[in-house]
Amino acid sequence: MKIPQILEKQAALLEEYYSAHYKPLAPLVRQCFLNTIETTVKQLEDGSYFVITGDIPAMWLRDSAAQVRPYVRFAKEDQELQTILEGIIEKQAELVCIDPYANAFNESANGASGYQDETEQNDHVWERKYEVDSLCAPLYLAYTYWKRTGIERIFTETFHDMLIHIVGIFTLEQNHEKSGYFFRRYDCVKSDTLPCKGKGRPVNVTGMTWSGFRPSDDCCKFGYLIPSNMMAVTALGYGEQICRECYQDETLAVQYHELAEEILDGILAYGIVEHPKYGKIYAYETDGFGNYNLMDDANSPSLLAMPYLDFCSKEDKLYQNTRRFVLSEDNPYYYEGKMAKGVGSPHTPPGFVWHIGIVMQALTSDSREEIMDCLEMLANTHAGTNYMHEGFHPDAPEKYTRSWFAWANTLFAELLEDLMEKGFFE
Repeated sequence: MKIPQILEKQAALLEEYYSAHYKPLAPLVRQCFLNTIETTVKQLEDGSYFVITGDIPAMWLRDSAAQVRPYVRFAKEDQELQTILEGIIEKQAELVCIDPYANAFNESANGASGYQDETEQNDHVWERKYEVDSLCAPLYLAYTYWKRTGIERIFTETFHDMLIHIVGIFTLEQNHEKSGYFFRRYDCVKSDTLPCKGKGRPVNVTGMTWSGFRPSDDCCKFGYLIPSNMMAVTALGYGEQICRECYQDETLAVQYHELAEEILDGILAYGIVEHPKYGKIYAYETDGFGNYNLMDDANSPSLLAMPYLDFCSKEDKLYQNTRRFVLSEDNPYYYEGKMAKGVGSPHTPPGFVWHIGIVMQALTSDSREEIMDCLEMLANTHAGTNYMHEGFHPDAPEKYTRSWFAWANTLFAELLEDLMEKGFFE
């Protein structure tokens, strides 16, 4: 992929800044910042754009939105970059309309994934694990692009169709018993399939919207995934503005507004627990019957990422209580070692810390000391590759998963951009 000149210039600027102010990170800056645009974005024969996640040749809705997010802030001044980002936004809308329950898609209708899952089949689909955040991500990307550039031409007829699909699926999945969605995979680890004949464990009706899988692509233990519902509240707010201001579709805008209110009410009524050590905190998952899963996963949306996802402020008391829990050994997926400490995931080997988790900790912190600790860990755990990875052993960073994981690289680059913009080292 030809790299737009404005991104080349920004990469050089970042490299110069960190060479002067924090040399341990300087060798990582350029290649992590450009990793997505250089290695994962492809223009197809029809002129559209497709974004693979890295070492897997499929386009995840969540990952692709996150991968290009750091580039959006430069698009207003560069038509070449506008063409790429607008092509990605349109591709996401097209894919959601093909199958709003799918999380990842093939480059064409080639049936390339190789999975023989028991679910509704579609040759466009790489994987059909229904994840609430997959439908939120295109709204986040489009809204951010619109607000940064003022450009409304992204709001096409296909995008409007996507808006209708999203509110329809979220509303249907407020009562999962009425849904026809099911997913079963055989001869796999337990986390790759849904229990109860592919329908997931029973849930109560709460106002929240049901999710089969987490952003890790692991199945939910309980069907109301709180971080994804938080992301949905914000995404629906973005959708409401788009419907009203760009499409003058008041009927759809009202649907978005009312659904966001119902989901938020559900989070506040069913998603908060009293912890003996931390006070009131958000659960990671619940079934609405009084059962809770108290944990956090490094994949975003996560409880740690709430301010990053614009659900609440960093100072919010419930968030602060929850954050103290997440960044402690009371979170079963928080690990400490000689070289690093942070949030991991049941998706990777026990004890592995995630670079995305460390980056998100820094992005949601106002503590200079905490941010510096995170930067030091990032500088010391890339195993000499000058790239971020998925999970790694905090005692031996050379033991890691995914050498080519573009989301981790560009999220890291986003942190570096933010710190430079704020004059963090000056």
